Amino acid sequence: MLNVKDTAAGKVSTDTEEPVGCRIPYSVFTDDAFYKAEQEHLFRGPTWNFVALEAEVPNPGDFKSTFIGDTPVVVTRDKDQSLHVVVNRCAHRGATVCRARQGNVPHLECVYHQWAYELNGDLMGVPFRRGIKGKGGMPADFDLKQHGLVKLRVEALNGLVFATFSQEVEPLTDYLGPLITKHVERIMCRPIKILGNQRQFIHGNWKLYAENTRDPYHASLLHLFHNTFGLYRSTQTGECLMDESKRHSFLYSKAGSNDAARDSEVYQDSRSFDTSFSLQDPSLLAGRSEFPDGITLVILALYPNLILQQISNTLAVRQIVTHGPNSFELVWTQFGYADDDAEMDAIRLKQSNLIGPAGMISMEDGEAVEIVQQAVSSDRKARSYIAMGGGGADDADHLVTEGAIIGFWQNYREMVGIEERVS
Repeated sequence: MLNVKDTAAGKVSTDTEEPVGCRIPYSVFTDDAFYKAEQEHLFRGPTWNFVALEAEVPNPGDFKSTFIGDTPVVVTRDKDQSLHVVVNRCAHRGATVCRARQGNVPHLECVYHQWAYELNGDLMGVPFRRGIKGKGGMPADFDLKQHGLVKLRVEALNGLVFATFSQEVEPLTDYLGPLITKHVERIMCRPIKILGNQRQFIHGNWKLYAENTRDPYHASLLHLFHNTFGLYRSTQTGECLMDESKRHSFLYSKAGSNDAARDSEVYQDSRSFDTSFSLQDPSLLAGRSEFPDGITLVILALYPNLILQQISNTLAVRQIVTHGPNSFELVWTQFGYADDDAEMDAIRLKQSNLIGPAGMISMEDGEAVEIVQQAVSSDRKARSYIAMGGGGADDADHLVTEGAIIGFWQNYREMVGIEERVS
């Protein structure tokens, strides 16, 4: 029976008779109280949020408009090559300062009253500040230094730019931990170039996608293209690991590490396992071996808003942008390495058809999120049951586990206030 306490603060406790596992009340996906608490305590709390790739703002004056949760921010690079992140809200009367997604400007300027800001957020000019002919103007004690844009802490790791509202959160590499830092550095191992962007609007709660990207269990069942053509199977060599705090996860697999006999045994009860298909254009799966460790699929889920991926030769970041409890946006940025030749550029672009809103794989994740959202909205008091892999937030040396999902919920509970029994 669900016992709801202090819902205005988004605090919920649950009682369950299950001895192990994690029970999550569906109200966490639908209630506005949870959403508001997330914005305050999670996105604007002691977390590092991904905001950009450095390659998106390579030159002085470059900017990118984006969001942390639902708070609009601007990422800039100043003339000294320093990176800054500021809230995209004029200090005067709250208008959006930067309305373009990307560009290059000498300074930031609000169109409403033309208050102008340095690229680091400092207020540099106010029209009619002294009035006209001695009349009007700002008060005599008005100080430009006291009215800049809200500034965030900024750190970058191998070309990934993160920002935080918190002055207390640990440095970025401590926040990520050595395991996650190592595997970020593995993918972001040299300078990159941007290949393109995709935006995917999903009618579901963002936390359902956070679960999805920490869930190796579903991948060989939902994603039939993966399974059919051997990109990913649960029988392959792989692991699902977490940092010490359990908030971030690292999932990997090695294509070709499975064998036909084992596949037939494991998937004998799966109606969807069929390897008899072939592609009319096999070039979609033709690629190059890039990494000496033989890993062909990596999903790094960085709490709270970033997924960094390697799927065959496709490299991408996926940024989660929230739009209320019932919808969110995924901003995909495909990239390659700056020293890639033309053939590798073509390989990456062709393989990008595997993912994204119209891809052969990832559109299924969006559909899965939406059908959950539709079903749980009608019964907020019901709960999920998450226990595959043993029922704890444990690392796994296999690919049939929900342990990283439980790790996500443990951290969410501590930050936002949901309480569930995990044995």
